[in-house]
Amino acid sequence: MPELPEVEALADHLRRHAVGSAVGRVDVAAFSVLKTFDPPITALHGRTVTGATRWGKYLGLQAGDLYLIAHLSRAGWLRWSDKLAAAPLKPGKGPIALRVHLGTPGDAAGFDLTEAGTQKRLAVWVVTDPASVPQIASLGPDALSLTAAGLSEILSGTTARLKNVITDQRVIAGIGNAYSDEILHVAKLSPFASGKTLSEGQRAALYEAMQLVLADAVERSVGQQAATLKGEKRSGLRVHARTGMPCPVCGDVVREVSFADKSFQYCPTCQTGGKVLADRRLSRLLK
Repeated sequence: MPELPEVEALADHLRRHAVGSAVGRVDVAAFSVLKTFDPPITALHGRTVTGATRWGKYLGLQAGDLYLIAHLSRAGWLRWSDKLAAAPLKPGKGPIALRVHLGTPGDAAGFDLTEAGTQKRLAVWVVTDPASVPQIASLGPDALSLTAAGLSEILSGTTARLKNVITDQRVIAGIGNAYSDEILHVAKLSPFASGKTLSEGQRAALYEAMQLVLADAVERSVGQQAATLKGEKRSGLRVHARTGMPCPVCGDVVREVSFADKSFQYCPTCQTGGKVLADRRLSRLLK
C-alpha cells in the first residue's frame, strides 16, 4: 500500500509534470471506483491543472475549484505515461480503473490509476472541497506535521497497542503497515506495547523515529519516477517484509506476527527484549 512518502512523491511528480496542462479527457474503466457523481467526472474536461497535494495517504489533483482525489488502497498505483493512447478504455478490461489525458487525447501525457488483484478498493472522488470526502475530514494530524507534544498527548490517552495507534488514520494520518514496522524498529519498541505505559524517553524515541523514518523515505522517494517508487521503498526497509532475514542492527532473525490477511515484522532483540511474540495464525494451527 502506498503510504505517506510514496503519495508525497506522486503528488510531487504531478506538480512537476501535470500542473499547467489542461485535462483533455478522463476515461473510467471501473465505474465502482467513483464515489461521487456531482460534479460529474466530465466537469474536469478542459480545466487547467493548478496543483497536486496530499492528505495523509490520499492523493489530490487540483483543476481550478475542482479536485480529483484518489485513495490507492492496498493494490492501487499511479502509472504515468508521456503519451497515452487516444482510444477510450474498455470497461472491466485489465487493471486500469481510470485514465486522465492531459492535453489532446492521442498526443498527450497523462496517467492511469491502476489496481491489481481481485479486491477492488481503489476510490476516486470529484469534489469542490476535499473536506467533503468523509475519510479526509476524519483524518488525524499528518505524521510529519505532528509535534512531540501532540504525539505524547495521543499516547497518554490510549491503552491501545502502538502498532494500532500509529496506523489508525483517524489518530495519525499517513502511516501504514510498512513504515509503522520501520518506525517501531528504529524506536526499539514492541508493536504490542501500550501507548499509555511508555516512559517519557520512549515517547521521545518514538517521535524521533517517526520523523526520521518518514523524512528519510520522502527524501529518497521525491524525484523518483512513479515506476521506480515501489522498488525504492523496498530497498530502504530494515524489518518489514524481511521475515527470516537478519536484523541489520543486531543480526537477530526478523520475526513475523500474522493475523487475518495482514502481517507485521519486528526484531526480538531490538524491540521486545528477546521475547518472540505469539503468531496468532500459527497458534490457531497448533490448537
